[in-house]
Amino acid sequence: MIGLPSTITACLFDLDGVLTSTAALHLRAWRQTFDDFLRQRSGEDFVPFTERDYAAYVDGLPRLDGVRTFLAARGITLPEGSPDDRADTPTVHGVGNHKNELLLRIISESGVTPYPGSVRYLEAVRDAGLAIAVVTSSANAASVLAAAGLDRFTQARIDGIVISRDRLRGKPAPDSFLAGARVLGVEPANAAVFEDAQAGVRAGRAGRFGYVVGVNRADQADALRAQGADIVVDDLADLLEVSR
Repeated sequence: MIGLPSTITACLFDLDGVLTSTAALHLRAWRQTFDDFLRQRSGEDFVPFTERDYAAYVDGLPRLDGVRTFLAARGITLPEGSPDDRADTPTVHGVGNHKNELLLRIISESGVTPYPGSVRYLEAVRDAGLAIAVVTSSANAASVLAAAGLDRFTQARIDGIVISRDRLRGKPAPDSFLAGARVLGVEPANAAVFEDAQAGVRAGRAGRFGYVVGVNRADQADALRAQGADIVVDDLADLLEVSR
């Protein structure tokens, strides 16, 4: 009784905002990163980075794609730079490194808390015998999963490191979810995708997965449905009450 069609044999979970509350930490790190950059560029007349900007341009995307997409929306183009750029270097990599340094500091100070309902749901999925993978754009997924005590549930992890290594397209392209299904040895039609980001829901639909669950953490239920979610819930534990 896990609220999924009987044809589903594997579950592919996004991490930030689905299993853990780290999406809020990402938002804090992105806001400070972009506000620092924009303030230095435009002075006190800069227009701050907002939660709406996060949802529209950054949420669910690989880090460097988030930098490019948001800055393009502000009419700003930066040189790519290199992965070892300092955090104060005005390049795509430099801005991305600034964000990652801030995020790691925030995680160190605040810790990582899994959603209790997500833990309950993972236990139910595991007990039902379904395979479990985490599919996330975050390059810090291994440490976040370990800190939250969730690594015990997963058989596979497709994260920002794998996405970069294997040159996968980031969400909303379905590549990372398709890679997760391949590692678990299941067809997309027999896998369910769990996402809180609009880009992630679009990726699940584009990959023709058997079921796409939208997790409404940011008051965007209608948008998640519009992007292709089969069902939208406020918490994964809500699925335990769904009879199929």
